[in-house]
Amino acid sequence: MVKGRKVDNVAYERLVNLGRETLQEINSDTSPSFYAPVRSRSNVSFSEDTGTLVLGDKKEKRTFVHVSQAKKFMQTIAIAAKLKKFLEEGLHTSIRGLFYQLKFSLGEDLDEELFSEQSESNPLIEDLEASLDLKREDFNLSTDRKGVVAGNMIIKDRFGGEENTIDASKQGRSGWMIPSDVDNDMEFVDVNADYVLVVEKDALWQRLNEDKFWKKNNCILITPKGQASRGTRRLIRKLADMKLPVYVFTDCDAWGWYIYWAIKTGSMNLAYLTKHLATPEARFIGVTMSDINEYDFLNKLTIKAKDVDIKRAEEMKSYPWISRHKEWVEELDIVLKTKKKLEQDAL
Repeated sequence: MVKGRKVDNVAYERLVNLGRETLQEINSDTSPSFYAPVRSRSNVSFSEDTGTLVLGDKKEKRTFVHVSQAKKFMQTIAIAAKLKKFLEEGLHTSIRGLFYQLKFSLGEDLDEELFSEQSESNPLIEDLEASLDLKREDFNLSTDRKGVVAGNMIIKDRFGGEENTIDASKQGRSGWMIPSDVDNDMEFVDVNADYVLVVEKDALWQRLNEDKFWKKNNCILITPKGQASRGTRRLIRKLADMKLPVYVFTDCDAWGWYIYWAIKTGSMNLAYLTKHLATPEARFIGVTMSDINEYDFLNKLTIKAKDVDIKRAEEMKSYPWISRHKEWVEELDIVLKTKKKLEQDAL
């Protein structure tokens, strides 16, 4: 541990406990093991109580003394040890940076690396998140920043030994880039708005920001720049916890609607973080296929849907948390029938 530095947080304690349990198993001549929740679609369901996707109770066991599991177990423990070191040193890295720090040879006589591809380390990070009931950001791990916000919101950010005050109403044309971690050492000092408007595309966000839409309408204006990142979803959840209504404005197509549903109910691959990321009270705002049939001027703005749009519409109809809503099934059916869509930029 860094001299004089005390680590006192939940993430650190849970990593230490994981190490203690592993050592106890070794000292008792028991093969050390690790239990991780099964994160496949078969273990994800929709909760009527919360209005979100939730991860089930199924778990898989990894044992060190097992030919097919030994390497994955070793990799998991190596990641846990490295994360503990980050917390001790008070340093941060990205999931990409973690992969490179653990990409080394297992020995001079072994033609084998601990990790060969990042596709090996990423799922194991997620396993640790799920099994320890934490977010990777709690381990000082960051992901790509991919969201922007503007509005009457003041934040104190304590990072790198300094404290900075961020005023989201004074960030000019660029706005405030949403970090992957909006929890740790981040304090929302003042949020003075009537609602949150999430706009799918950055181009439209820039248009609305230039018009000072957020100021005239007293809202927090966010763009996830497509599919919302973890940090953006977490920020939306935190603003909803402040009792701000959340409206999501997307393209009139299956991909845009899926962005809305991922914000609202969570996503299958991140079902273990639903309570932190999903905002079931979010509401859709924008053009529907039914609107296009009703208003002639909208019909003139449509374009042909691509094969990927059609495939996404078919997939969405198969999701029980969407198919239970008759009005949304009807909208998806119109997409499949007309093979048209309308992008919000056209408005």
